[in-house]
Amino acid sequence: MKLLTYKTETSEPRLGFIHNKQVIDMEDFGDVSNFPLPNDMLELIDMGFEVIAEINDLIEDTTEKQLNQISYAMDEITILAPIPYPRKNIIGIGLNYTEHVAESARTLDTSNELPQQPVIFSKPPTTVTATNTEILLNRKLTNQLDWEVELAVVIGKKGKYVPKADAMDYIFGYTVINDISARDCRRSGQWIVSKGQDTFAPMGPILVTKDEIENPHNLNLSLTVNGVEKQNSNTQFMLFNINDLIEDLSTVFTLEAGDIIATGTPAGVGAGRNPQEWLKDGDVVECTVQNIGTIVNTVKEI
Repeated sequence: MKLLTYKTETSEPRLGFIHNKQVIDMEDFGDVSNFPLPNDMLELIDMGFEVIAEINDLIEDTTEKQLNQISYAMDEITILAPIPYPRKNIIGIGLNYTEHVAESARTLDTSNELPQQPVIFSKPPTTVTATNTEILLNRKLTNQLDWEVELAVVIGKKGKYVPKADAMDYIFGYTVINDISARDCRRSGQWIVSKGQDTFAPMGPILVTKDEIENPHNLNLSLTVNGVEKQNSNTQFMLFNINDLIEDLSTVFTLEAGDIIATGTPAGVGAGRNPQEWLKDGDVVECTVQNIGTIVNTVKEI
C-alpha cells in the first residue's frame, strides 16, 4: 500500500492512500467501510502491520463510486512528509557504503577502514520536511551544505534484541530521505550539529508498506542537483544491511513503532568530489529510490 500524509486548501494534515492514481482519505474510507481508521500515519502504524491486509480486503469490497466520493486528484492536494513529526529522533547510519567510506576518508576526518559496527547518529524531528519544500542554508552556520540520498526504514512494532533473521517482521514500510549535512559543523567527531539543523531531513513523498517491496536490498537509489546526476547506486551495496542494522540497533536501545532508520548513502556526495561541491541558494535537489518515488527540494539561503 502506498500511504501518504497530505492536506488540502481547507484541511489540516490527513492520512491517505493512493488508489488508481487518486488519493483516498483513510479516515473517510474507514467510515465508508464501517471499519474505524485513523487520520494520522503514526496511529495507523500503532495498529500493527496486519491492518494493511484488512484495508486491502476492504478496498476490494468497496465500489469505485464509493471511493470516488472520498478521493482527491493528485493536483488537488499538497503532499507532506509521511511522518511530519516523528516521535523520536531519526536514527542515522553513517559510512554504510564502501565507496562512501573511501571518499569520506579522502576529504573528511573519517577513517579509511571499513566500520566493524554500524556508525550511528541521530537527526531531531525538526529536521523533517516534505517534498517540494525548501532546505534552509544558514550561512551563519555553514558554507558546506551537502546531499545524501538514502533508503529509510520505518519500524512497525516494538523490538529489543531482535535477531537479524526476524528483522523484517519489525518493519512497517519504506520511504526516501535526503540526509542533508553541513560538513563544516562537525564538533570533535560529533555529527548532530552537522546533521540536525532544521529541514535537514527531506522525506517522502510516500511511505510504501513492506509487502510492496519484494527485496529492499536490491533498490536503485540516485540523486541529482539541478538535473545533473551526483549519486547512483543500489542498496545491495550496504555494508550493514537492514537485518544487520535492526539487530544491532535493538541491542543498543528498544526500537518502537514509528521509529525511522536512515540506512546510509552511497558515494557521490559533494564533500567527496574533486573539487568539492556544495549546495547553494536556488539549487534543486532530487532524490529517488526505486519503487518508492522522488522527493524534490530547493535550497533557500537565509
